[in-house]
Amino acid sequence: MRLDLLKTLNAERAARRACVLVTNTATAAQRLVLADQIASDPLADELETALRLGKSTTVEKDGASYFLTVQVPPVRLVCIGAVHISQALAPLARATGFDMIIIDPRTAFATPERFPDVRVIAEWPDVALPPLGIDRYTAMAFLTHDPKIDDPALIAALKADCFYIGALGSRKTHAKRVERMQAEGFSDEQIARIRAPIGIDIGSVSPAEIAVSVLGEIIMALRKKPLRDDKITGVKAGVAA
Repeated sequence: MRLDLLKTLNAERAARRACVLVTNTATAAQRLVLADQIASDPLADELETALRLGKSTTVEKDGASYFLTVQVPPVRLVCIGAVHISQALAPLARATGFDMIIIDPRTAFATPERFPDVRVIAEWPDVALPPLGIDRYTAMAFLTHDPKIDDPALIAALKADCFYIGALGSRKTHAKRVERMQAEGFSDEQIARIRAPIGIDIGSVSPAEIAVSVLGEIIMALRKKPLRDDKITGVKAGVAA
């Protein structure tokens, strides 16, 4: 690999930005395609698919063969709320390759004993989130039922490019949430990014079942598979706990 490509690749990795190294398998010619350049690249569709799946692969285009070396940042799951659902979600997230972080200012809940092997930040979200640099490879799940804790983080998530934003609560709870976000100046389109009630509608009842439904919805959002019940309002059938 050329030194200039390697330097750029390392810089993009440090900045948590995705990119793809394209190698012509016949000529060994290489080019590095940054995330914001993909739409204008001749292999745009192939690059988008490879990035969505997060896997390097070989593709054919116009009689030529290319190897796509995919570099994507580690995907993070930030949970606002050190609750029972978070406890059930932690091992599932770890098993599926997510880097999970829990934020909750309530020190009685946000403890290493309740969340072994998970990074727990016992701070208010407006303190905990800025150093994390939430981005398009971050999913955020709001699980506290407490607007004083959820809302500052929700505001930060809506301002960022998080690939998933989901919030626990009934339709009535979400309607009030929408009103609060409108008061903060967010548009209907921005607010529609919130998946509420959180999780795929699998009839989940227990914290473990809700955790499964939440993780399933996050994985679908990451892989960009459309949900059957997408609505412009962001309100759907799902978990209303």
